[in-house]
Amino acid sequence: MRLSQACRMPLRPRNFASALLLLCLMQSGCVYRMTIQQGNFLEPRLVDKLEIGMTRAQVRYLLGTPMVPNTFDTDRWDYLYYLKKGRIHAPVRHRLTVYFAADKVARVEKEGADVAPKSEPPPRA
Repeated sequence: MRLSQACRMPLRPRNFASALLLLCLMQSGCVYRMTIQQGNFLEPRLVDKLEIGMTRAQVRYLLGTPMVPNTFDTDRWDYLYYLKKGRIHAPVRHRLTVYFAADKVARVEKEGADVAPKSEPPPRA
């Protein structure tokens, strides 16, 4: 065995250990984050069909039942939606609140989405 080869032998385990340590440190930053989706996902085309004067049954048929019923105010239905993808992307939040008066839609509030629903009843011919 040559002298240069003899000097390299003890370095291999140290290099291997250093490379393994470096690999472990790099892997610790690569944690998978699940996509978290909660609430009622409402399609915009269905929300656009929501009109003032619709009954509770019509709203329930169109949008479904709210995820958490409001026990203190039965004339208000909240449709909440939350979506978080990974840890880099900002969460997406939507809220649609339907207010009833005499079991008919009185007003609609929408937050977090691009298009607001119709707020006035259509003209009758």
